[in-house]
Amino acid sequence: MIRRLRRAVRRVYRSTVDLSHPARSPLGSAVVNCVIYENGIRQPGDCPVDEAVRRVRKSGKGFVWIGLHEPGETEFKGLAELFGLHPLAVEDAVHAHQRPKVQSYDGALFAVFKTCRYVEHEALTATSEVVDTGELMVFTGADFVITIRHGRHGSLGPLRERLEAAPERLAMGTSSVLHAIADQVVDDSLAVADAVQDDIDHVETAVFNESAGRAGKGDAGRIYQLKRELLELKRAVAPLDRPLDMLANRTLPGVTPQVRPYFRDVADHLARLTDQIAAFDNLLDSILQAHLAQVTVAQNEDMRKITAWAAIVAVPTMVCGIYGMNFEHMPGLGWTYGYPSVMAVMATACYVLHRSFRRNGWL
Repeated sequence: MIRRLRRAVRRVYRSTVDLSHPARSPLGSAVVNCVIYENGIRQPGDCPVDEAVRRVRKSGKGFVWIGLHEPGETEFKGLAELFGLHPLAVEDAVHAHQRPKVQSYDGALFAVFKTCRYVEHEALTATSEVVDTGELMVFTGADFVITIRHGRHGSLGPLRERLEAAPERLAMGTSSVLHAIADQVVDDSLAVADAVQDDIDHVETAVFNESAGRAGKGDAGRIYQLKRELLELKRAVAPLDRPLDMLANRTLPGVTPQVRPYFRDVADHLARLTDQIAAFDNLLDSILQAHLAQVTVAQNEDMRKITAWAAIVAVPTMVCGIYGMNFEHMPGLGWTYGYPSVMAVMATACYVLHRSFRRNGWL
């Protein structure tokens, strides 16, 4: 019941698609929005990218924030030439599949983040997808922020609205946007880790549930699947440690001193998340070992039962085999009570063996 309630809450607070800023640019359909900010306040009106850049550079204050979704080489070429972006960074931004990093190119910063989303499912199976990842690239300069999103999630629309509600943060410059994006990426990953913990608790309960009797056949597959999905989350989170350390402690283009403490706070959250993932991995190892031990114990119990019944059946088999030999002179063949006596001896021997095995826990 609690697990279903948590799932419902996650559905309610799941990030929506970025439809709050439907502006389109003549540079291509990949441009989701283009907004000018001055003194932390969004300027009214929509305009093409080149016009927005001209207005910002003419006034000498503020910056333009351009959002794109999975742009192609042709669509991104115009922006790269307009802002003088480095060809290596442009190639990484277009083709994606990059490791999280922060690099400096000619006075501009290029940051790569892995976004994470928890995939809702009614029941965890050996093939359930638990963690879905995407990519988010960010270019920041003195007067521009370019965000490129790859994947079906990681929308920045809600983030943009929160920042617009706090103009004092946007007034710090483009590095404040980079911090907000890094903070959201880490917070989303924390939410995914909390959801994965529910799955781990569910598997742990199933493995150690005494009322279930024998160890479930599908538990090992579910544990391995959770470990694979946890590894996917770890690949998205662990490489962020070095980039956040650079942003918090090094002098980088566009990162103002007043913003660096905020990056340290994000780094602290990331450290907690990394420790949490490591703890989950160790817990899954322990659960898997316990499950395998349960399977071994169950197999040993089966072998003991089979051995006990084989020993019980061996007594009448031996007696019948002896009296089944074709000899003329055998004890008891001519005795009137020979047959019932032999049957009584076999029944008594089987009863004694059965009682002994039951007393010792073999049956």
